[in-house]
Order: sequence, then structure tokens, then C-alpha cells
Amino acid sequence: MSKFSKNALFSSDIAIDLGTANTLVYVRGRGVVINEPSVVAVNDKTNQVVAVGKEAKMMLGKTPAHIRVVRPLSHGVISDFEVTEELLTYFINKAQSGRARLFGPRVVIGVPTGVTNVQSRAVRDAAKNAGAREAIILEEPVAGAIGAKLPVSEAVGTMVLDIGGGTTDIAVIALKGVVASKSSHIAGDRFNDNIIEFVRSEFKLGIGERTAEDVKLSIGTVIPLSEALSKSVRGRDFATGLPREITLTDSHVREAIMPSLDALMEAMKEVIEATPPELLSDVLQHGVTVFGGGALLRGLPQILEKMLGVPVKVTADPLTAVVRGAGVVTEDPEPYVDFFINEEDILSEA
Repeated sequence: MSKFSKNALFSSDIAIDLGTANTLVYVRGRGVVINEPSVVAVNDKTNQVVAVGKEAKMMLGKTPAHIRVVRPLSHGVISDFEVTEELLTYFINKAQSGRARLFGPRVVIGVPTGVTNVQSRAVRDAAKNAGAREAIILEEPVAGAIGAKLPVSEAVGTMVLDIGGGTTDIAVIALKGVVASKSSHIAGDRFNDNIIEFVRSEFKLGIGERTAEDVKLSIGTVIPLSEALSKSVRGRDFATGLPREITLTDSHVREAIMPSLDALMEAMKEVIEATPPELLSDVLQHGVTVFGGGALLRGLPQILEKMLGVPVKVTADPLTAVVRGAGVVTEDPEPYVDFFINEEDILSEA
């Protein structure tokens, strides 16, 4: 019996997209069951976890001094190991709620491309400490490509762009391998920072991360729209220290994030330049597939097509592409073994 099917009757296999901003969980046979923020609230006096996920995110900027609201993943990798364990334990237990199992689940976890051996091992150790009997590590652009039903096993160059919260992963995939790739920190969080800095510079107003994210989601666009969008924003006036309200428009957001978008284009060009000519012809023909939360930014496909000169399409349900792809691996891992980051390799190279 294959090692991948061993104990299948005694545990529920789980796929996790462990993102900087959000964590999504897929349970074999049930689909995507959890989509919550990767946020944990910790009481420093008792060293106990107060809240996880949506409840913890609601506490951002509103807690007393002894309660920390933290995002234990920074740029897609673990920055706080113990809190990440708590996060994974919460999600694994919640995914298996009401389903008694003899063994812990096998867990397939997506990580950004190009993570170090130490970072990959930290993810695996955190999953095992959280109750997983086995942890399979898969690069997120590969998982997303599988979730988008792209021909990753064929002799065809497939280019994907995964714009997450902490990282953007760019990869060209062919014959069950990543041919060229790059991971960039220019992603959703950077766009939020751009908006915060723009409002501070142009309006002398201080706003928080949650407000910036609301602005990005509500009126964010990278191309001019036929009808202008606007949103009222409240913050602290730096001159008086008192609350003040301003109105932001889509053109403000566009101006704020454009430098980051230009840098992202340069990263994509680097991957294209590193792609062999034969595979590049496939990319020119079939284009680039975009997924992740950043794929929902208005006008992104159009501006990418204009700047890169290749067709660009956003996959269906881009927010769940990575976890759905990792979920496909839980259903039948054998065809995707070549994509796995092997534990033996990590231990020998670390």
C-alpha cells in the first residue's frame, strides 16, 4: 500500500494555504472549510492566546497594552514560531471539529517560492507540533497552478503570478518542475503601506492598516475607470492631533501604488528573461494566469497585458486557487511527488 493512502480511513487529510494575511483550509471530501485572517491575540500577562482569526483581527488597534495582536507570518514565512503553532493548532482542530480520528491528519501546506531550508523546516515542524502526522510542503505558485487546472505535468511552459498578502510569487512551470521563479515582497501588504504613506504625505493624516486595506478593496484600481470611485476616510490630523475626515478617490490609490506596481513588473520581466526560449514561446501563446487576493485589483489584467505584451487572465475564484490546488494533492498525491520539498533534502542541507 502506498504511504500516501496509509491510515486514510483514520484521519482527514487537510490542505492549508498559510498566508501572511489569510489562512485557508481545505478538508478532503469537504472542500474549503475555513478562510480566516492569519492573526492571533496574545495576553502577555498570562501568556495565553485570547483569540485567533476573525475575532483577533477585530481587535487590531483596539487592545490594552498587555494584549498583543500579531500576525505570526511575515512575507509568507514564520516570524513567530510559537504563535504560528497556536494558529495551526486552532485551524487544524476547527477543520476536524466533531470528527474523531485515531491519527492526526496528513497536511499539505503551501509556502512561497524560494523559501530557505530553515523556513521550510519551521513550517513542517509547526504543523507536526500542531498535530499533523505528516506535513507535505508545496510551493504556492505550483499549488495555485494545480488549482487553476493548468498543464503543470506537460512539456508546455506555464507562467503564473500569485499576488498574496505578504509575497508575490512568479513562476514558469513545465514537466512537473519550476523552470524559473522569483518571490517578491511587493504584494497586498505593500500596497496598504503605499496608501498609508500617501495619505500621510498628501493629507497630513494618519490612518491604520485596516483602514488602508478597506480603501484598497473599496476603490483600488490600476487603470482609470469610466466612473470615478471615492471613499471617506477618518484618521488623526498630524497638525492638531484631532480626528479628521477626508475623501479619497481611485486616482489617489492609483498614484499611491503605481511605484510598487512598476517594481512588480520588473520582477516579472526578470523571470521572463530567465525562461528558456522554447518555453517562452508557450508563455507568449498561452499567457500568464493570475491568482491570489491581488488578482482582484481592478484593471490588473489589462495593465499587465499592456506592460508585458502577453495575454493575462485571472483564474476563477483566485482567492482559493492555492488551497484548492493543495487540496487536489491531498486527494491523490502520487502525480505531484516531484513538486514536494523533501524533508530529507531540508535536513541534509540545513
